[in-house]
Amino acid sequence: MPEANAPIAKRVAAASVVIALVVLAIKYVAYILTGSVALFSDALESIVNVVAGLIALWAVTVSYKPADNDHPFGHTKAEYFSAVVEGVLIVLAALLILREAWGAYLEPRAIDAPVEGLLISGVATVINAVWAVYLIRFGRGHRSPAIAADGRHIMTDVVTSTGVVFGLVVATLTGWTILDPLLAAVVALNILWEGARVVTSSLSGLMDEAIDTDSEAKVRETISCNAEGALEVHDLRTRLAGRAMFIEFHLVVPGKMTVADSHRICDRIEDALQELFTGARVLIHVEPEDEAKQTGVPVL
Repeated sequence: MPEANAPIAKRVAAASVVIALVVLAIKYVAYILTGSVALFSDALESIVNVVAGLIALWAVTVSYKPADNDHPFGHTKAEYFSAVVEGVLIVLAALLILREAWGAYLEPRAIDAPVEGLLISGVATVINAVWAVYLIRFGRGHRSPAIAADGRHIMTDVVTSTGVVFGLVVATLTGWTILDPLLAAVVALNILWEGARVVTSSLSGLMDEAIDTDSEAKVRETISCNAEGALEVHDLRTRLAGRAMFIEFHLVVPGKMTVADSHRICDRIEDALQELFTGARVLIHVEPEDEAKQTGVPVL
């Protein structure tokens, strides 16, 4: 993402905090009306959404800081730390929910004002669903792990909230109050699963995971189509650091080729890759033909 778009990403992250606060307030009202431990667990997850949104806002702000002497490759990995912390918070929320669910299981209680409470909870779920879809699309389109992770977490909240509403409708119609704590436990387990996914994906980024197979195929094709005059490319390596993509490879050229000619080939390849992946950082090592690893094989 171009650095000029930094204010947009910050506004999205800030808006996520505001929306999380609104949804939390709505869900808490639903819990107060009903006394449902399942709705309480739903509201508790929204508290995590608020904290996670604040962390994401911090991470996005840091990630857009320009490179400096201490961080010559920039600060884009800050977003991975945000996603890891969010995953830990998700797990903590799940454990708290399980504790509440166990207490309600030992002492089941009737649900008060179920219709009003469920309608209010439904409003919060709709708000979350719309915002989660937007965050996921924005995060993917702008290669922002923090915003994408926030969207996935909120979407998990949507799924669990929907299940809670459905289950409480059944509990109200049948009088099976035991469904309330059981639903809360299901919510907790689902949150645990999502937390594990968020942490795992973020750790992969911190470990300099390569770009996906489809993107690498596009990189290879782009290099091949723009490397006229070169003999071979080898040792292609890629990695992601938040929204930043790093591409590195060795370009073999004829031994008699001038530095100026080889530089023109490099410029052509670099421009094509940066057009394909906005903001890609390309490093090309030019080598003479006696360094070729696959004699007789054309570029890629």
